Amino acid sequence: MQFFSGFRRPDGRAGIRNHVLILAIDECAEGIARAISQKVPGTVVVTNYNTCMYGGNEELVGTMVGAALNPNVAGALLLNMGCGSIDPAILAEPIRSAGKPVQTLSIIKSRGTRSTIKMGTELAKELTTYANQIQPEPIPLNELVVGIKCGGSDTSSGIASNPSVGRVADLLVDTGATCIAGELIELVGCEDILRKRAVTPKIADKIDRLINEEEKRWHIEGTNVETMSIGNSVGGLTTLEEKALGALHKTGTRPIQDVLRINAKMTERPKEPGMYLSETTHLCGGSGMHFASLGAQVILWTTGGAGFNNPIVPVIRVSGNAAQITEDIDVDVSGIMNGTDSIHSSADRILCTLEKVVQGEATAIEDIGFAYCTLYQKDQRLEKLICIEPQ
Repeated sequence: MQFFSGFRRPDGRAGIRNHVLILAIDECAEGIARAISQKVPGTVVVTNYNTCMYGGNEELVGTMVGAALNPNVAGALLLNMGCGSIDPAILAEPIRSAGKPVQTLSIIKSRGTRSTIKMGTELAKELTTYANQIQPEPIPLNELVVGIKCGGSDTSSGIASNPSVGRVADLLVDTGATCIAGELIELVGCEDILRKRAVTPKIADKIDRLINEEEKRWHIEGTNVETMSIGNSVGGLTTLEEKALGALHKTGTRPIQDVLRINAKMTERPKEPGMYLSETTHLCGGSGMHFASLGAQVILWTTGGAGFNNPIVPVIRVSGNAAQITEDIDVDVSGIMNGTDSIHSSADRILCTLEKVVQGEATAIEDIGFAYCTLYQKDQRLEKLICIEPQ
């Protein structure tokens, strides 16, 4: 695959989907956003469930702006109640500056729920009319950005789904595409291996520092915080380090160009093609929004049997657990576990599925199921307490 079918945006990037985003800036606007979306095909909804009182955390604002700027989004309608801390204009300005159409509505100023739904429906229809005029065109593969994450991991993940997706990552990078892996907490113990892949000593030190900071956030001394889900343990994983050595395989083997930071000061994006790590959270819904804000057009998700959907970025599910394969799984690589399939042939099938999805084919449940998309952010109060300063 040298080209994919994409929708060119004013900022030069290209998406594989052509959505209009309805963004509920605060949770009070959630119902109205969904009421509008139900009336206007081609729209998707994301809600800030953190409440408007976190408006002082610029990480949250950066993720919302980044989601609206994702190349899979043609335009955005921003909704808020009108009494909270986050002014829609703060989000609208960078979106508009990128050349993307954006509209804002305040429910209080619009005189209530019914009138806001009516006005919002009209604005959303205008945005979808604009989106429908954009025709797909061939886009060079070096403009493809693929997010890579694991979830619902079990003993099959480190043996089958993670290595096969890691092989895909290598192949994509070799052909000029960009891959971004997340969840630094699940690379604890792998620092020495990752340092050897860093393109510079400075990047190697950045890998160490950011993994260490993430470990401090989730492993507070004196608490019984557990960063492995019960599903991981039931699936046969015994420690976070054991899980990390399996999760490492999904990053492939190619040089690591950088670790993309997501914090209150910045949201870094890839500057050139290649393999990247990132501060994308290990929490499922939040990871989808982080990948969206980093500019990924599609996500490869390795798992035992779990999965999630993101309304902006399609998620391709890859599983190596034969007992957990359902119609939700896009690629079955369980043959690796019983010796009837290889990592290389499994990677070829994942690439084939990826090609179909970036050309417009829906993932297994893209059109029939969604997960709430947490706009995850690091609590700035905790950051101060554990002496982490964004840099």
